[in-house]
Amino acid sequence: MGIYRLGYNITQLNFFLDNTEGKTDAESLRQRAEVRFLRALHYSYFLDLFGKAPFKEHFNNELPIEKKGSDLYSYIQNELKECEVDMYEPRQAPFGRADKVANWLLRARLYLNAEVYTGQADYGQARDFSTKVIESSYELSPRYDALFMADNDENAKAMQEIIFPIRQDGVKIRSHSGSSCVINATRIAGMPRIGTTNGWSCIFARAALIQKFFPNLENVPMLPGNVEKPGAGELSSDEKIDAFDEQYGTRTVDMIQAAGDDRALFYSGIGGGIRKIKTDAITTFTDGLSIVKWQNIRSDGGATHHAEFPDTDIPLFRLAEAYLTRAEALFRLGEDGALADIKKLRERANCTKQIQTLTERELIDEWSREFYLEGRRRSDLVRFGMYTTSKYLWDWKGGVQNGTSVSSFYNVYPIPVSDLNNNRNMTQNTGY
Repeated sequence: MGIYRLGYNITQLNFFLDNTEGKTDAESLRQRAEVRFLRALHYSYFLDLFGKAPFKEHFNNELPIEKKGSDLYSYIQNELKECEVDMYEPRQAPFGRADKVANWLLRARLYLNAEVYTGQADYGQARDFSTKVIESSYELSPRYDALFMADNDENAKAMQEIIFPIRQDGVKIRSHSGSSCVINATRIAGMPRIGTTNGWSCIFARAALIQKFFPNLENVPMLPGNVEKPGAGELSSDEKIDAFDEQYGTRTVDMIQAAGDDRALFYSGIGGGIRKIKTDAITTFTDGLSIVKWQNIRSDGGATHHAEFPDTDIPLFRLAEAYLTRAEALFRLGEDGALADIKKLRERANCTKQIQTLTERELIDEWSREFYLEGRRRSDLVRFGMYTTSKYLWDWKGGVQNGTSVSSFYNVYPIPVSDLNNNRNMTQNTGY
């Protein structure tokens, strides 16, 4: 569905731009700049996912042409450069609208991935644009978990880190995508503080993710293998579930304490079933730990707008990305300062384990610790040459229990056959 939603949105953006062409008042110029930013963002997703895009800039009946690689990359960067001047100044946009800092962060992201997209690295620009973001008026939230809670559009401390969110509201914006997906899909009936009446029980953390916080899986707080599951009446409230889990240290607060990292937002307790970390076959939701990073629960303890559909905004761009972008760019350039940027994020997360020497593996692991379940893991692994190769294996990669390499053409997705049939200008990606 991704390719069709991207294309549909670009069609709407083109329609707006065509119908406001020639307007010169300040508000129209700002709106047009923001829409051009959004169009560039959509084309950047095409570039990242498919290496190419069905490209057009106007709302008409002409078929999109195929634009790919360096050509598409250059177009996106040029659009962002041109529209920046008319965008909101830093932190002057209404929450949910894009300002100049969002523009800079998207450019930093593109520069960081330039070698993947064009064959030519540009870490210097990634460093410079991420520095502009860091030196703007945005600040890190003192609480990591507050970034993913239902009042992240009201909590001023969380809002100060969120540069560009996708707005959500349990009453005004109801869908089974957005934050509904990441909250409902990571919950199962019976979990404490579930935050929804509709747990889908399908997304969970396997060993590879847990090892980012617990290199030795023996140290993960887990229920004993011989534990006897209580009857349903004994687990009928959050308080009762907590009381049971506290005996074994399997509450999320226990997980965080054991990991020495506030970002270890996992649950391994009794609520919803007995979990395990490693398995001979993936068959059920409890074949891993539950991820409770995204929550339809307010940080102030207040009521949410709806019991099923979340209020939790998606922080599509947040300041932490700029710190890790600059850290990676400095690391690639052989310049000082990378470890200091990473320590900034680890201090916010109250990490008790220190990094003495920064390596490529530690860097990619830090991307995972900070941004798991935020939709960027594939892109990071591709950039590090780890997505399809044997350089990094995870459980069940390539359909094998301990992981195996796969063909490199899987670094990008195929163009759907229906798109090829309906647009003679598009060609299939190699290998498909």
